[in-house]
Amino acid sequence: MIVTRLTSSSATGTRPSTAPEFVLKELRRLIVVGDLVPGQPLRQDTLAERLGVSRVPVREALNTLESEGRVVHEPHRGYRVARLSLADLLEVYRIRQLLETEAVRTAMANPRSEVLNEFREAARAVERASNGGDLLAMTEANRRFHFVLVAAAGLPRLERIVGALWDSTEAYRLLYYETPSNRQRVEQEHAQMVEAFAAGETDRLIGLLDDHRRHATNALKALLP
Repeated sequence: MIVTRLTSSSATGTRPSTAPEFVLKELRRLIVVGDLVPGQPLRQDTLAERLGVSRVPVREALNTLESEGRVVHEPHRGYRVARLSLADLLEVYRIRQLLETEAVRTAMANPRSEVLNEFREAARAVERASNGGDLLAMTEANRRFHFVLVAAAGLPRLERIVGALWDSTEAYRLLYYETPSNRQRVEQEHAQMVEAFAAGETDRLIGLLDDHRRHATNALKALLP
């Protein structure tokens, strides 16, 4: 029986080297794991005390999180965690489809063996996290898996844009992974993507990525307003 769990960055000893980096990473984690829930007000002084920092890195982190779509700012009311929305998810995934298709075509025009090796290892990391029931580790490994392809295109501006889109939907992804059958489907689809890349089948790989996104959004439709 798999027992799902969530691992904190502090527990794994991976605290970033600077206060702003630590605060941003920790607030992202707290939102993803549901410690900070959609709609919850975010008081800068409370967060600063909780994280053991001044208000300055908290304010910087909230500004970054707002640009990522993870929090919203209301005049005279302050920040709050953004609410999950199916319409928002579908828009982000549509934009990702357009950009990632271009990334895959560019990467596959000049495939490299080291990219295939990284792709395979990232897929194995997703499987290990899934089998261990560590959903947060699975989301992190899943990101690495997908960004092997994005980075292989050699288009840094496109990679940054996709990264921002990806950051804005991590909470949705964790919700999807809570169901064991969804995690199994992810593993199977990743294996098929690796096969398509190894065989040089560009159109098949793009189709598999499209199916991968569609399966996730279809599963989440029943859970999101």
